Amino acid sequence: MTNHAFQTTLRWTGNLGTGTSSYRAYGRDHELSGPQKTSTIAGSSAKTYRGDDARYNPEELLVAALSSCHLLAYLHLCADAGIVVTAYDDFAEGTMRTNPDGSGEFVEVTLHPRVQIADPARTAEATTLHDRAHDVCFIARSVNFPVKCVPTTTAPPTVSS
Repeated sequence: MTNHAFQTTLRWTGNLGTGTSSYRAYGRDHELSGPQKTSTIAGSSAKTYRGDDARYNPEELLVAALSSCHLLAYLHLCADAGIVVTAYDDFAEGTMRTNPDGSGEFVEVTLHPRVQIADPARTAEATTLHDRAHDVCFIARSVNFPVKCVPTTTAPPTVSS
């Protein structure tokens, strides 16, 4: 077994002059950065929690991490299987439940990857690889809620002579 370390730096930029003197007195804005990264991610809380909708919130970043991890695992499996992926996009959506005590948790995330492959004869196989990608995705294996995948796989039609 091999361990890998990942680091990020978070800097709160939402002090509006009086710090956290009251719940409404401070901004939720922050910036995420990391070693050797050339840009920062502008973060905030969700608008529901007094955040800035123009910035990413932690909930969106969790959904994006699941989507990105699935993509990377899937592309790896396709490359190993000799399936040529020519396009991939995903619409990912997560459902979070807020409890009466103010706590909350995700109850599920659903990925909707749309994949285009080069060989129409391998469409079924390419679709099946999403299950394996889910099984090896580091992020999906780390969360305590279901991550569903509803893929669509297409290929250019074969041209018969």
